[in-house]
Amino acid sequence: MSIDKSLKSGGGLARVRNVLRRAERLALLQEDGKWTAEKGVYNVPKTKYRKLALGQSGPKREG
Repeated sequence: MSIDKSLKSGGGLARVRNVLRRAERLALLQEDGKWTAEKGVYNVPKTKYRKLALGQSGPKREG
């Protein structure tokens, strides 16, 4: 008897996430200077994240 394909574990998330987790957002916002530890971790704005395909160029981050 075989297992239905909806019950199989696919080994994690197969597609690209377009929204970061809280820790990733905090690191990105802190890098941009838009967040400090004194502001707290609640009500942090969401930050779009697009993983680009090979050969594409995205917006340049000034550092």
